[in-house]
Amino acid sequence: MEALLELEKVQRVLSLMSSRGLSDTGSNGDGAAADRFLAQFLLFMVQPFDSLSSEKKLLLVSELLRKATPDTLEEVQHLTCVEADQDISSGVLLLPNKKFKTYAVKSGIQAAPMVGFDAMTRSKSTLEDFCRSYFMFHGLDVGDPQSIFKYLPVLSFTESYIYQLDASNEDSLCLVKDNGTYSKVPEREKETLYETSLLQMIEPLDGLLQRQGLMTDRLRNELKSGIQYWSLERKLCQALLRNEKISIEDVMEAIHLKSFDYRVLNLLMYQLTGQQVNELHMDFLSISEFLVEISDDLYDYEFNFVL
Repeated sequence: MEALLELEKVQRVLSLMSSRGLSDTGSNGDGAAADRFLAQFLLFMVQPFDSLSSEKKLLLVSELLRKATPDTLEEVQHLTCVEADQDISSGVLLLPNKKFKTYAVKSGIQAAPMVGFDAMTRSKSTLEDFCRSYFMFHGLDVGDPQSIFKYLPVLSFTESYIYQLDASNEDSLCLVKDNGTYSKVPEREKETLYETSLLQMIEPLDGLLQRQGLMTDRLRNELKSGIQYWSLERKLCQALLRNEKISIEDVMEAIHLKSFDYRVLNLLMYQLTGQQVNELHMDFLSISEFLVEISDDLYDYEFNFVL
């Protein structure tokens, strides 16, 4: 999501540069890379910084460039422990909200999974439904507070994190149209960016569960099925916006994948309670989840139609 937003910003600036004659005119074959660098630099320049005006920032940069040399850049690179062929060439240093990836790796810092209050609030109903409907399959009494609070931290955090990723995917759906026209970014490239971004955002949760001794191959695959669901959701929404034919196979697969978070929580419960996965229960619940999703969708459509 974030990668796509940055890409679209750069594309807009590149178009502006071309119309204003600001593109690189060199003939050494690196014009595209030079233009991307200049576009990233312009984006950096328009970011607010204290009380500095645009005029003041331009003056400061022009004065600095007259004094700075390539040796100066090498010294700065050395001081900040940034790999020139990785971060500088990709424009990461020009993005004010980015952290130095190389520094994080060298210092042993790992990305910390975090969730927002809105995601926690949205996950509440799902957690309540999961406890009421699934605890019985683990021999637990939903009416016993101890049973709930013993496992609530892991379940609540995981579901809230998934809801946060879901919110990011919903934000991406708002970018399908841009002032009545579709983005110039190719659909395949956009989809790759979406999926890469979501996979990167799910890695901290994967790492957390792994450090807690809860991650399994089956659980990891179920998390990845969430990426497949969000990808299908985008595909179907884009088709609706374009009045294109929708595949019934895609719809049926999306309905099945939509309950992936329940299966994630259920697999976590098997790990938390130290039990083997009961395949009979999993098969039964898979059918139940499918029917519940259809029922919920029909209710939502009827409710929206009445409104």
